[in-house]
Amino acid sequence: MVSQTIDVLKNELPLELELVVLPEDVITGLVLVDIINGFCTVGAGNLEKFIALILWVLGPKRTQQTNIRNDQRITLQWIQNETNVTIRRKDCYDGYLGSMEADGSNVFADWVKNNHIKAILVVGVCTDICVLDFVCSTLSVRNRGFLAPLKDVIVYSRACATFDVPLHIATNTKGALPHPQELMHHIGLYMAKERGAKIANEVLFGAVK
Repeated sequence: MVSQTIDVLKNELPLELELVVLPEDVITGLVLVDIINGFCTVGAGNLEKFIALILWVLGPKRTQQTNIRNDQRITLQWIQNETNVTIRRKDCYDGYLGSMEADGSNVFADWVKNNHIKAILVVGVCTDICVLDFVCSTLSVRNRGFLAPLKDVIVYSRACATFDVPLHIATNTKGALPHPQELMHHIGLYMAKERGAKIANEVLFGAVK
């Protein structure tokens, strides 16, 4: 039944994936959404109070402030020592809103502007929740002209994922909602594209041959 529903959905809401080439002379930012143990490693524990936005400049290394709590270990632990990486505890699903500071500044927006980032490549979990929320907010702010010089928001579909809660499990679990994995992954990517993101199934660096 679920597979039939997914087939119907994909026919009604076709998602065209594309090859995206990132020019070598354009500074690109890599945004890793919630690539941390609590989401990516079985048995790593509850991360209800800690979700992270990892901002990585691809290209010339630039010094960035790193902010991470010691009581939670990210999956890519080695990344903490990279000077061109910022790790942001965001405290909510939406990484853009979660980057707001008390003085009204925004860690993500400052990262984009200070590093002259013209494109961001977004990967992570969950496709239809944290990834989608971040992408939608970022596109809205970009469209208002508040994220210059950012131009392109690219979601790499093969490096995004979401979770699975079958209907029969949700029905017998208090407070749970059905969340078919493949269906919600497709919807998340479709909604991101509808908002203006590029959805890539392949990413290359350099000129197109």
